[in-house]
Amino acid sequence: MPASGKPLLSVRNLVTRFGQGGGAITAVDNVSFDVGEGETVAIVGESGSGKSVTALSILRLIPSPPGRIESGEIFFDGVDLTKLSNEEIMEIRGNRIAMIFQEPMSSLNPALTVGMQVAEPIQVHQRKRWDVALSIAKELLGRVRMSDTESRLRAYPHQFSGGMRQRAMIAMALACAPRLIIADEPTTALDVTVQAQILDLLKDLAQDSGCSLVLITHDLGVVARYADRVVVMYAGRVVEQAPARELYTYPRHPYTRGLMASVPRLDGDTSKRLVPIDGQPPNLARLPVGCAFAPRCRQSVERCHRERPPLDEIGPQHQVACWLEIAAHA
Repeated sequence: MPASGKPLLSVRNLVTRFGQGGGAITAVDNVSFDVGEGETVAIVGESGSGKSVTALSILRLIPSPPGRIESGEIFFDGVDLTKLSNEEIMEIRGNRIAMIFQEPMSSLNPALTVGMQVAEPIQVHQRKRWDVALSIAKELLGRVRMSDTESRLRAYPHQFSGGMRQRAMIAMALACAPRLIIADEPTTALDVTVQAQILDLLKDLAQDSGCSLVLITHDLGVVARYADRVVVMYAGRVVEQAPARELYTYPRHPYTRGLMASVPRLDGDTSKRLVPIDGQPPNLARLPVGCAFAPRCRQSVERCHRERPPLDEIGPQHQVACWLEIAAHA
């Protein structure tokens, strides 16, 4: 839950599945979390943990077939997005909720100038004349700290570097002044220096505009600096969520601690070696009984392999799905 006030986004018991019958997999399994007004929430986990499918579910972008939202509610500004028609959800996508994808070259149209692509949602959703939309697009390229915006407006995606393409995607996301931006691994294809620039830019722009931000990442190193709260996912399930500072200082779930231990340190402390998490993520079509992380967990007990732990409140705004932690705080 956000620290205060009514959440802008409230995901409740979301289940998203792919396929049919015995071969079906549950990619998002009973996921619940909130995003407050102006809040940045990070969704963290390894590849295949369900982070991106959760984001696509929010915007109803799951390809059907083979996928479908099987149950749950997604309230945005008090409206359940799962109940909207295709026309109604299209009015929200790119307008009130914007998404930044991890690979801009596959999201930008190579045959259209960047200016046309930034201006298009302004013309479509805000009903602006094309010349006005292009003028706003030029201003937006300036806001994402591009130089020589006039020539950038007329350039094509292949003429941009990876960092510049991601800036163009951010400009597109800001085009209609959305209430919520979902950034799905926005720095994956970029070098480390550019990654920091893009994340700083994204956070600054979200704060300046007052919009909420959902930041999807596999990198817990990003969390402490950019997020207000963190949702940790494993095998399609939420295993821990807490304010970022608390989670970073006192991680409770063994999986969260494993992610922390595998993050390189830059403070010169060589006494703490990198410790990889044992084993491999489970096959979602054949999840183990009980806690999905139990086969990889060095602290697991018999109950972990037999019963699935609930996501339980162990402190103010801190929830964890771990039998050992639940028993410790009972």
